[in-house]
Amino acid sequence: MLLDPETENDVAYELCQLLGRAILPIRRTDAGAEDGDRGEGTAFLFTGQGREYLLTADALTRSGAGEIGLRASVTEPAGVAADAVALPDLADGWRHHEDVGVAVLPTGGLHEYAAGEGWRWRTQQVPDPIAADRDAIARIGVEPGSAVVLAHGVGAGGVRPMEVAIERVARVGGAVRLMAELPTGYVGAPVFGVQAGGGDGEVGLCCLGLVLPARDGGHPLATFDRIRAAVDAA
Repeated sequence: MLLDPETENDVAYELCQLLGRAILPIRRTDAGAEDGDRGEGTAFLFTGQGREYLLTADALTRSGAGEIGLRASVTEPAGVAADAVALPDLADGWRHHEDVGVAVLPTGGLHEYAAGEGWRWRTQQVPDPIAADRDAIARIGVEPGSAVVLAHGVGAGGVRPMEVAIERVARVGGAVRLMAELPTGYVGAPVFGVQAGGGDGEVGLCCLGLVLPARDGGHPLATFDRIRAAVDAA
């Protein structure tokens, strides 16, 4: 569904309020210049079947050391947590689903780590009811529709600001894609679409999936109908 610009901005604002603290920066700390921008990405928290998971693009988690960035709003009490949670062996702990393009990390270990350091997580999660099912994904057609991406970009000096991108999503050659390349740091970020609501003219939000590495001038998505199966397997 394609929205007018004012409605797109309203949707993006609402998403930031509801789910801004579900979005976390992730990076490979051993990535060098030869890696291009593969070292920086975004992850997000999701709850399914009563459990919480961290999801991101599998391409970001295959090897090396890494870290999950922390901003002040996602931890409490204030001033206790460091700037990041180190992942000395980034690949360990993640369930890798190369066929889908997604990596799944049960968050029990993250909560245990926080407790050991004297702080706790203060986050939001993308809830399962707004994750797109097979029927919602099947309704995505060749005509571009509105999509909102919540991500941590990469600013001057390597800072990771929270950002919002309003893009276009469509089905191309049978695959669901964002129609433009996104800035550094957006791989792994959740993508939200809209679908028609009732007769009152309102729209309903759904999380379509997450951003995979760029290809052919845009980004394929790991769609949530397949992500859900990967989460269930975790």
